[in-house]
Amino acid sequence: MFNASHHLSSSSAVQHPLAVYGWDEGWEAEFAPHAEQGLVPGRVVRVDRGQCDVMTADGIVRADTAFVTPHDPLRVICTGDWAAVEAAGNPRYVKTYLPRRTAFVRSTSSQRSEGQILAANVDHAIIAVSLAVELDLGRIERFLALAWESGAQPLVVLTKADLVPDPVTLAHLVQDVETTAPGVGVLTVSSHTGEGTDVLAAVVAGGTSVLLGISGAGKSTLANALLGADVMEVRATRDVDGKGRHTTTTRNLLALPGGGVLIDTPGLRGVGLWDAEAGVGQVFSEIEEYAARCRFHDCAHEAEPGCAVLAAVGSGELPERRLESYRKLMRENQRIVAKTDARLRSEIRRDWRLKAAEGRANHAAKRAGRA
Repeated sequence: MFNASHHLSSSSAVQHPLAVYGWDEGWEAEFAPHAEQGLVPGRVVRVDRGQCDVMTADGIVRADTAFVTPHDPLRVICTGDWAAVEAAGNPRYVKTYLPRRTAFVRSTSSQRSEGQILAANVDHAIIAVSLAVELDLGRIERFLALAWESGAQPLVVLTKADLVPDPVTLAHLVQDVETTAPGVGVLTVSSHTGEGTDVLAAVVAGGTSVLLGISGAGKSTLANALLGADVMEVRATRDVDGKGRHTTTTRNLLALPGGGVLIDTPGLRGVGLWDAEAGVGQVFSEIEEYAARCRFHDCAHEAEPGCAVLAAVGSGELPERRLESYRKLMRENQRIVAKTDARLRSEIRRDWRLKAAEGRANHAAKRAGRA
């Protein structure tokens, strides 16, 4: 039987049986108080209806999450968490989980605008985008905002590259995505030919990666290529729109043969922002840089004099599509945050009232000038 106190010395983290799942000295130190209580560590590899599969030093155990099911949906246990599990019992219970280093959160599609945590303790957020259909740059920006906000390093992977045989066309598509994703790597891969999968395997070998994208993006095929086996079920996509049925139905954490672990997720129909202002700013870093040069520090980049952002659009330095996408995501994020923060909601309403008053005053001034 695994002895927690024996394995939790500071010199043993690398040799720990869970090292392949990301266990390190930092987690070891965090877990020390729980080890003293006789609990054992494990990484949550799957959550399903109030129970979860936890990889421990003795293998997978099925554990009940009744002790860690709070009312706040952002605090429920999820795939990627490091759990403190009872050493024995039937059923065994997860007593708590360690503080998360990163968390990938989106808003739900419900009218209550609750947050939903998709994965925890992720180092790399791999955004899979199919080249079998027309690129949706706005959706890529949305995924990137959530990825940056999570604390993970994003990477855009353009799948099914073999379907774009013309190298010039492929280069243009890559350039479009690179413009959309400043500071983010863009990699073309083909699970059919093997192109790019070795580069991707080298990237994900250094930590925990979550695989994101809509249904039909080729995530499960990509996961199989990284795993070196047909672990994830793959279903054909429709030729007309590249969409297919959801292949992955739960979030699963899997150890990769080349090192690192991968969390595969179901295809996401909706990708709502959840308090992701910093993430949006990171995606549109060039707009933030222009904004710093605006005449007014609270410039809304609508029609204000001395607006450096509008000047950049006018000169062609900044695509108008980028500015429209930035405005859309910032407005959406404000609405989400306002629903959960009364103070901010009050500030937004006050701002709306001020802008309405300014508009009425300007309109009155114009009428007076014409009189």
